[in-house]
Amino acid sequence: MTKGEQTRRYIVRKSAPLFNQKGYEGTSLSDLMEATGLQKGGIYRHFSGKEELATEAFDYSWGKAVSGRLDGVAEVPDCVNRLKKMIENFVQLRAGLVPGGCPLMNTAVEADDGNAALRARAKKALQNWTVRLSKITTEGIKKQQIDHHIDPLKLSQLIIGSLEGALLISRLQNSDEPLRAIKQHLSEYLEQNVRTTIRSNR
Repeated sequence: MTKGEQTRRYIVRKSAPLFNQKGYEGTSLSDLMEATGLQKGGIYRHFSGKEELATEAFDYSWGKAVSGRLDGVAEVPDCVNRLKKMIENFVQLRAGLVPGGCPLMNTAVEADDGNAALRARAKKALQNWTVRLSKITTEGIKKQQIDHHIDPLKLSQLIIGSLEGALLISRLQNSDEPLRAIKQHLSEYLEQNVRTTIRSNR
């Protein structure tokens, strides 16, 4: 890795928490200079502008969030429990992964009517998360661990929507209770409505 590449990665790593906490519009050049210890020329020598830096900062933050949410998931053999592990990671690890909370929610809300590049990044991140959950569900159906009537896409959207909605309420109320409640609700839903029930023929 060249020195220029190292500097570029350093700038992204230092800038990512700022963009995730303050948003694109709320992050100023002086904020970026203070965080990186570089002058304007030192920052924008490596990026075409603020937008390019912000999109790479989102990718960095989202990568950290995904890594945390997948922690220990692959080692879980049962697909229903694998989904529950991802839900648990979302709830338990949300504060320590990326300062400012979920990058997807933060970026999607801010960029909804504004920055097209960031909106596209958030849309792609949502799609990737949906696909990941859908693959686990599809595998569970093939292994007869998940009821074959379950629609993988709809289940994925239910999980994501429930978690992101609970996160929003939790932040507004400054309480973890909504997240704990939705974690329990989703766990019960997966066991009662998603897991394959083996019935006796007696």
